[in-house]
Amino acid sequence: MLDVAAARAQFPALERTVAGRPAAYLDGPGGTQVPESVMQAITGYLAAGGANHGGPFVTSEASDAVVAQARAAIADFFNADPDEIVFGQNMTSLTLAMSRALGATWTPGDNVVVTRLDHDANVWPWVIAAGEAGAEVRWLDFDPDAGCTIDVTALRVLVDERTRLVAITRASNAVGTIVDVAAAAAIAHGTGALVYVDAVHFGPHGVIDVRAWDCDFLVASAYKFFGPHTGCLYGKFALLDKIDAYKIRPAPTAAPGKWETGTQSFESLAGVAAAVDYLAAFGSGSTRRDRLVGAMELIGEYEALLAGRFLDGIAAHDGIRLYGLDTVGGRTPTFGVEVRGHTPHDVAAALGAAGIFVWSGHYYAVEVMNRLGKPEGLVRVGFTHYTTRDEVDAVVAALVAMSR
Repeated sequence: MLDVAAARAQFPALERTVAGRPAAYLDGPGGTQVPESVMQAITGYLAAGGANHGGPFVTSEASDAVVAQARAAIADFFNADPDEIVFGQNMTSLTLAMSRALGATWTPGDNVVVTRLDHDANVWPWVIAAGEAGAEVRWLDFDPDAGCTIDVTALRVLVDERTRLVAITRASNAVGTIVDVAAAAAIAHGTGALVYVDAVHFGPHGVIDVRAWDCDFLVASAYKFFGPHTGCLYGKFALLDKIDAYKIRPAPTAAPGKWETGTQSFESLAGVAAAVDYLAAFGSGSTRRDRLVGAMELIGEYEALLAGRFLDGIAAHDGIRLYGLDTVGGRTPTFGVEVRGHTPHDVAAALGAAGIFVWSGHYYAVEVMNRLGKPEGLVRVGFTHYTTRDEVDAVVAALVAMSR
């Protein structure tokens, strides 16, 4: 494992030089921060006067190139082929569109499996689609007393020959738990079910590999890995091409274009490609995929150091309760906590006033909070590769002070 100094040397953006913020970043969406290279790619496209794609002139050809570059970049990020990549407004919109298309093929007596650990964007679209088709919804639970983990072998009693889809998360956005989606896919495929993976939260923290996981679909959001607000969907090409998409008549009839309704945000797609290149620059190797794998492994090692520091810092304080694994392994550096005597909102507000930005509530992980019996939700604390040790210590100190 890398030591902190070595990891920090790999991430020059960690050196805060301007008003407590990294010189290479500006505040971005959702609490993440956006590299200058991503902003320059977006504004560069706009400054050049890009046009809609498909035209026989230079500005339209530039948009064609942006789309192709973005597909190639996300294909490398997911370990897929470019023609297996679909872009949309966000992960939720893409999933709603896919659930509508798949749900149209289901019939009464079919069933789908969703989990209690997922963000609602990978739960409710499937519940809606199942309801419209007359299909049954089955629930894969997690164990609150075992670090909010999922035993994927429980799928063996949930799936059967009428199971059409298993929707599962790679990592919980609420408590950080990582799920063995490859094992889940193997079980689901044993009965002929498709597998739809939500990798939104996992995206900035580890290596995504749709080939190794053998999932049928996977979705992520570029803003989570330091890009713009754009949804990214992978689907096995044979499925994308076979399934009927809800689209207008002039739209492409072949995948992946038939899944991209209307005009895409070409400036955002320029930023998506730049975000992938930003991450790849931290790795080494002859291909971008090689560099991405190395970069994400390095980021994972550094974040594990931060996670361990946070867990050690709160461990001795019984006024702070952690929901989820109390170990570095098996999780992302995202923690669901509560502070005795304070509501989650009050904790987040107090920390926000001190310049520490955390989320409170359910953060769309509705089933997680229902299962934990936390109607007000929790406080979510998360770290990433540009977080410093001092910042981790500051969060711990603020939580400890409130818990006394």
